[in-house]
Amino acid sequence: MGPRGGPRLRSEGDRPVTVQPEWPLYEIFVRGKRGLNHVHVGSLHAADDEMALRHARDVYTRRNEGVSIWAVRADLIVASSPDEKDPLFAPAGDKVYRHPTFYAIPDDVPHM
Repeated sequence: MGPRGGPRLRSEGDRPVTVQPEWPLYEIFVRGKRGLNHVHVGSLHAADDEMALRHARDVYTRRNEGVSIWAVRADLIVASSPDEKDPLFAPAGDKVYRHPTFYAIPDDVPHM
């Protein structure tokens, strides 16, 4: 709390930032130079999306090991439960047309 009971202010760069008791939690994903997928590397608290990206860059890519960063608010992530594995993934097993081996590749197609 500030001196008069309000939120504290501090400056970050050239703009003042209100320090809240609890900033939102962000999950951070980094895509490496050689990889194609973003990988979860950790979590951090930030006042907004822009600050989350800046802090993620400073904390998780100090040695230039990434080419892309995702910062996702943790409260916006929706995930399935491991208990739902069968209802979610079992229906794909009986749809053989979804598998690449279902289709015949013509001989004149050099690479597929």
